[in-house]
Amino acid sequence: MTSIRISRSDDGERAIEIWRHAIDATHHFLTPEDRQAIDAMVCDFLPQVPLWLAVDANDYPLAFMFIDNGHMEALFVDPAYRGMGIGAMLVRHGLALHPSMTTDVNEQNLQALGFYEKMGFKRTGRSALDGQARPYPIIHLKYGSL
Repeated sequence: MTSIRISRSDDGERAIEIWRHAIDATHHFLTPEDRQAIDAMVCDFLPQVPLWLAVDANDYPLAFMFIDNGHMEALFVDPAYRGMGIGAMLVRHGLALHPSMTTDVNEQNLQALGFYEKMGFKRTGRSALDGQARPYPIIHLKYGSL
């Protein structure tokens, strides 16, 4: 049985672990230098923000989502638990809170792009660089009709 709860101060280390495993499984396009720089930022940031966690019956975090002002900044599922509907469950939770939720996805992450489009997100634009001006194009998405 999977449930959703808000993160606590002791969940930061597990959130970073989920992020690292998910990035290693899906973001092969990152250079080693960029991966290391992003990791340092994430380690400073993730434990400080409120995350929605998908947890198992033993309260063990399997995935997390971070939403800021109706924009899903992050959705990461531990690869050991992918394909079980956990990411979709978190997105539906986010949409219940923010019916016009937006998000961004790396253009090179075709699995994630397909997932969001299957969930009902529509493309609203593209940026040639990511938020840190790195050469990883971003696809901007919004839920529902445009």
